[in-house]
Amino acid sequence: MQLPIHISEHSREPIYHQIEQQLISFIVSGQLKPGTPLPSIRSLASDLACSVITVNRAYQNLEQRRFIQTVQGKGTFVADVQEGEKKQVADASLHQAFRAAIEMSFRLQNDPEQTRQTFEQILAEMLQERRRDE
Repeated sequence: MQLPIHISEHSREPIYHQIEQQLISFIVSGQLKPGTPLPSIRSLASDLACSVITVNRAYQNLEQRRFIQTVQGKGTFVADVQEGEKKQVADASLHQAFRAAIEMSFRLQNDPEQTRQTFEQILAEMLQERRRDE
């Protein structure tokens, strides 16, 4: 299985964390269903051109957080994450993304009103795009 994970070598975020966050997002959004087999550590490391140790760390962290489970001799699978947990993680991710965007706006010396206008403009554009795609 090829996962649409994209890592950035230029990001200040460690690669294992980028992998973790993207897998969590696929699981929480329902793109990866419970029981779905995940690539082996070696296979994913090869696909992403990164270290086996990096992918292993991401998988270990995800297993500790109960997003995935490894069955000896069979492989690694998406765990059955409760809906409440999915919503909590999704809300926290959204909060973090908005916070980062607002911090960027303030670093660019935009005032709160400019930031709000930019947000509303982008929201309107995206809603139009979604309507067009439906």
